[in-house]
Amino acid sequence: MNFRAKHLILPLGGAVAATSLVSATLATSAQAAPDRKTITLAASGNAKAIAGYWTPSKLKSAKTYVSEGTVSAKLRTGASRASADGKSGTVAPTGESGKSAGRSKNLNLPITVGKVFFLDDKGQERWCSGTSVQSKYRNLVATAGHCVYDTDTNKPYSNFVFIPGYYQGKAPWGIYVGAKVNVHYDFDVYEDYDYDYAFVNVYNGIKQTGAKEVKKAEFDKYTGLKYTEDTKVSKETYEEWIGRYGGVGFAKDAVAAQTTGPEDKRGVYAPEEISSEEWKKAAKIGGPSVVKVGAQAYQAVEVVSEAEAKEYEAAPNSTHPGRVFRDEKTGQWKIEHSYAKRWVIPGKDAEFYITKFYIKTFADAGRLGDNVGGQGFSWNQKTGKKIFTFGYPASAHLDGDKPYSGHTMKWCYGATSAAPVVAQFKAEEQQAIKCAFTPGASGGPFLLQYKSSKRTGYLNGVVSLTLDSDKNGRYDRVTTPYFNGETYGIYKYAANLWTGKLPT
Repeated sequence: MNFRAKHLILPLGGAVAATSLVSATLATSAQAAPDRKTITLAASGNAKAIAGYWTPSKLKSAKTYVSEGTVSAKLRTGASRASADGKSGTVAPTGESGKSAGRSKNLNLPITVGKVFFLDDKGQERWCSGTSVQSKYRNLVATAGHCVYDTDTNKPYSNFVFIPGYYQGKAPWGIYVGAKVNVHYDFDVYEDYDYDYAFVNVYNGIKQTGAKEVKKAEFDKYTGLKYTEDTKVSKETYEEWIGRYGGVGFAKDAVAAQTTGPEDKRGVYAPEEISSEEWKKAAKIGGPSVVKVGAQAYQAVEVVSEAEAKEYEAAPNSTHPGRVFRDEKTGQWKIEHSYAKRWVIPGKDAEFYITKFYIKTFADAGRLGDNVGGQGFSWNQKTGKKIFTFGYPASAHLDGDKPYSGHTMKWCYGATSAAPVVAQFKAEEQQAIKCAFTPGASGGPFLLQYKSSKRTGYLNGVVSLTLDSDKNGRYDRVTTPYFNGETYGIYKYAANLWTGKLPT
């Protein structure tokens, strides 16, 4: 691995004016600008389409993002040693104490915390945790770097959104599409988890207000998110619909599978793989070369490697119905596939549909910070302070126990301490608290001085690694990068970045 030496940080510069929306409450000494990389996530013109992509069903079915930041390793005496690079400082939070995100064991949960959703490099829907944080334009989300940026492809994930107060597939304060992400150079280039944090600027929130059925002409002209619905109907209903609406409908052959083979007066055939038992029944119709009563049976043999044969055999019969065997003469591994061909007569065996056209309607939900507030920010704080961490743990423990659903927010409370060194992630200067969170909580906030009555505190870290520190099959610690002056520099830049207006 290519390690980069840890920075020797010069003292931070003079105090920031107290009147600034993003200002330090404590003076700091000057330092060189931190290594920051800012990347565009989505153009404003695509925001509605991205928000529309995340339907309630997709929000519920998305999978926890289990990064490499899941470690089972004994704690070592050589714990990481996070250290300040200047004076400590804080930025005050803004709150929305009148709004409720629910309670958990007499603790008011912060409505700033929610889930971030995105598509990974394989197009799979994934999610982590995150929080709204104070910023000049009320448009900033803090999460883990590995929940936004793929260090393998050196690209940000796509379709990134933040949903504060997420609860069982619902987005009570709207969906906020990511506009820009700000990460540390060392995380981008060196995959150094001591910098596993990201500050994401988001557009105004978007609320899906429903869908409106329209005529085809209006549907064709509409440039926003739209979709069609096909409903199977009788031939009589289909013909009546065509007569009334002038072609808003269609008919198709009964066989929906891709057809192969010749076409003749009887129609076309589409092979469908079946089990050998089903094949024997189909073959009794008249033999593999005789077509009767709409079916034909035949077989084909495929030569494969031993590994492929065993993998095929281990799969469910519903997806791999073929017979695996080894040829006694040649020693080759083979799979015997059995097929039945079903025949249809176009026109007679047709299915009839009518098509309806819909456009999705949206409303501007306003700025993130105006709706849910924003946590404060702190840096260069001493280890050993009590903090709350919040998130949406979901995955099972290493022993298979799964105590969390991932659909509701959870919390841990404890004092920070030096985290174990995790060399595989270059994590040498992280902090940790004792916590039984499982993956899913990645990106959730570490909050200092959290006040339950106001639901606000000071962001002092984000969940990075999930550790099983005693190797008993149970996660028992979560870690965070240490927030120092460099972290503050990246945060400060992001906190003053305007994302522009959404197109009407």
